[in-house]
Amino acid sequence: QVQLVESGGGSVHTGGSLRLSCAASGYTFSRYSMGWFRQAPGKEREGVAVISFRGTSTFYANSVKGRFTISRDNARNTLYLQMNNLKPEDTAMYYCAKASLRDSWASYLGTSNYVDWGQGTQVTVSS
Repeated sequence: QVQLVESGGGSVHTGGSLRLSCAASGYTFSRYSMGWFRQAPGKEREGVAVISFRGTSTFYANSVKGRFTISRDNARNTLYLQMNNLKPEDTAMYYCAKASLRDSWASYLGTSNYVDWGQGTQVTVSS
């Protein structure tokens, strides 16, 4: 079955960097778009960045544009999120997710396009 395992979270100060990874298994990774989402306490889960199945197209939330970079290595079945210049408002549980449709892409950060989720990795940014 589909397994998504995030890693790389941690605690940093404002301006710091982290690189999240998501190891995927149980399906053909290269055929599905992927996304990073986050959820802070008391808030709804929100889309951070998504990437097409070939890795040629990306889309970001305005709040992270220019600071975060999503990428993927289809040979290693791994999704990444490089996060630079972190701010306290980036504090959240970060989840990777697999799109529901094979060989499809949409510049859309809504959770409804994604059906399989990892367990999350915590990112905490202190001022």
